[in-house]
Amino acid sequence: MTRPGVGSANLVAVSFALTALAYGLARFAYGLLLPQIRAELELGTVAAGWIGSAAFAAYCGGVVVAFMTVPKSGVRAVAVAAGLCATAGLGLVAVAGSATTLGLAIALAGISTGLASPPLAAAVGQFIPEAGRPRANGAINAGTAAGIVLSGLAALAFAAAWRELYLGFAVIGAAVTLWLWRAIPSGKAADAAPASPGLRRSGLVPLFGAAVLMGAASTAIWTFGADILREELQFSDQRIALAWLVLGATGLVGVATGTGTDRFGIAAIHRLSLVLMGLGLVGLAAGSWAPVLPFVAMGVFGAGYIISCGALLLWGITLFPERSDLGLGLPFLMIAVGQTIGAPLFAVLLQAAGTTAALTCAAVVMTCAAIPVPRASRLPCSTSLSPETIAGR
Repeated sequence: MTRPGVGSANLVAVSFALTALAYGLARFAYGLLLPQIRAELELGTVAAGWIGSAAFAAYCGGVVVAFMTVPKSGVRAVAVAAGLCATAGLGLVAVAGSATTLGLAIALAGISTGLASPPLAAAVGQFIPEAGRPRANGAINAGTAAGIVLSGLAALAFAAAWRELYLGFAVIGAAVTLWLWRAIPSGKAADAAPASPGLRRSGLVPLFGAAVLMGAASTAIWTFGADILREELQFSDQRIALAWLVLGATGLVGVATGTGTDRFGIAAIHRLSLVLMGLGLVGLAAGSWAPVLPFVAMGVFGAGYIISCGALLLWGITLFPERSDLGLGLPFLMIAVGQTIGAPLFAVLLQAAGTTAALTCAAVVMTCAAIPVPRASRLPCSTSLSPETIAGR
């Protein structure tokens, strides 16, 4: 049931802003600014990997908490909690003086991503008429790419001032949190969640396997991409920021994932996205061959990642057509589990075997993620999601 009296445009705008804050700034800015952070705090490669995995692990906890608390506490309370965690975490990063403090700050910021998605999805269902929900979800999902682009632009303008950048991100977080409080009405969810259908579904294990492997391999870019550009390819801070801009901007093609799966099937788009990310990883490993190659590699990876998220979400919905929230939430959770495992493992491999071997191994893992495929080729007709809804976060 839709509740009247809430401005749809304002709700979509503030939800877009929270997505950009939580995913683009609180979750992924660490990888962009890692070279400067490592230099000042004297972090080793393995320590940097463990700290990066803290954000992904915190996401897992956050999304479980959000699913349990949204029905009891309401959309606004959980969304505001996401904003507060992002703001506090970003602010703590700005003053971190040790690896321990930095790890706690990154984990706190990472909780915001898990807390954000469930209340935003509930808000769209609660306050926006059914006909407008696909477009609203598409706009909200685009906040991830927008946040990545924003962090890239900020780093391009203030390359060496990572503490000041994080402080600025915290100020943005405070403003977004206040906006959330004013834009989203208080109160509990209008409708109780349907009874759990159970997780024993044929095809669930292959989905989990594909999502975990994709998430694990993707940390090569999300956590260590900027560090590799700087240490191995001698990129300046400005060129790293520009590469990050390319990474975020190409992710906008993910809006077309639904259209692609309608035409070619989920399995084909799933495999295409993994091929793109694998090529991106190999391209970065060969980045010294041509000056433009690292930019192409980052762009191809960014497009593949967002498309892959969308394909995995659609795959999940085919398994839970009566519970699209589970179909959306479980693949996200498994991607984060893979990222939690992958970041420290890639760090160990990077330190022991070098950049080329580590990126090649990540590309192999990404290829293995293409082995499991969904049985259903397309989204069930009974679901109400449109292509624009599947620009994965």
